[in-house]
Amino acid sequence: MKNGPRSSDSNVVVKRTVDMEIIGDWVEPNTRVLDLGCGPGILLDYLAQTKKVSGVGVDLDFEKITACVSRGLAAYQGDMIAFMRAFPEKHFDRVICSRTVHELADPTSVILEALRVGRTLTVGFVNHGFWKNRINTLVQGRKIRNEVYTTEWFESRPENPVTIADFEHFCEAKGIRIARRAHLSGNWHDPCRLLPNLFAGYALYDLAR
Repeated sequence: MKNGPRSSDSNVVVKRTVDMEIIGDWVEPNTRVLDLGCGPGILLDYLAQTKKVSGVGVDLDFEKITACVSRGLAAYQGDMIAFMRAFPEKHFDRVICSRTVHELADPTSVILEALRVGRTLTVGFVNHGFWKNRINTLVQGRKIRNEVYTTEWFESRPENPVTIADFEHFCEAKGIRIARRAHLSGNWHDPCRLLPNLFAGYALYDLAR
């Protein structure tokens, strides 16, 4: 087994190295992990190699599930809520929803079910309230198009753009405890310690009930 993510995904890995490292720091070795919206399995593969987790991924995209299987990962193609309902409470040590929450048609149901089936839930998302996004929307008056939001509105999947302020309000409203958080600046590399809802480009949260 290789010591790092595969070279074919190098461009993607470079872009998400820091958030993978933060998640890796939060994950305990030899634990059971469920990755919701796992994509081609880059994160789950990283955790399997660095933390020896017993992991399974869920995604709707057949090609991405095929990529997971080619990595030797357990993966399920289908609805994530239906998949989670097959497991008892706290079956997984950690559920991860990284770069997925903004694409969910019903994020509340997914997050609450993830907190039922997992002891801890890690959520990572692009901060839609980042100052450049605000200016882009104000000036152009159209859906944001940049290296993060790459598609036209008519090419996009269901989308719920979320800000840090939105997400923390959601946690408060639903009685979800934020165990720890990490905010990254606009380069997705350096920590953001000042006004994160305005100046952070990416956010990570560890949640519990």
